[in-house]
Amino acid sequence: MKLVVVSAGLSVPSSTRLLADRLAAAVHGHTPVDVRVVEVRDLAVEIAHQFTNGFPGKALAAAQDAVAEADGLIVVTPVFSASYSGLFKSFFDVLDKDALAGKPVLIAATGGSARHSLVLEHALRPLFAYLRAVVVPTAVYAASEDWGAEGLPERIERAAGELAALMPATAARRGADDDVVPFAERLAALGH
Repeated sequence: MKLVVVSAGLSVPSSTRLLADRLAAAVHGHTPVDVRVVEVRDLAVEIAHQFTNGFPGKALAAAQDAVAEADGLIVVTPVFSASYSGLFKSFFDVLDKDALAGKPVLIAATGGSARHSLVLEHALRPLFAYLRAVVVPTAVYAASEDWGAEGLPERIERAAGELAALMPATAARRGADDDVVPFAERLAALGH
């Protein structure tokens, strides 16, 4: 199965990328996956060019294809001004409108304090619902004080298990045909 991790961290090293890597490792612990990491920072210029000329550059096109072909996504953004970063949003703005339809997505964010943890519910979850993705119930937020503290590893593990449980249905559908599978059929396939 194909797992794509979209990380919008800006610095190197990045706590956003660290959280993304821990989430990907936890999913891999539940089910074997081929992981591809998309560093949005590296695509900033090509994203801007697509906005102005309508065409993706080579690296952006490859990232867009990887997202479209993925069986599941992990998306992680730093918090800026109580929301996702503009670069993070811009990446999803230049995807095909159907690229995430029915695709399971684990949402996560990093920030300087726990005060911003609701960004997951008031910004990320609505964005991915609008894009018609299937957002897993457990979202993961990591504030500076969460690293090394109790609770974060458990949230990572729970969210990873939820994503891993949804990915086989996507892989099976992708193998059968390339059509978008309606949400009701996906739930039926999972026994809900």
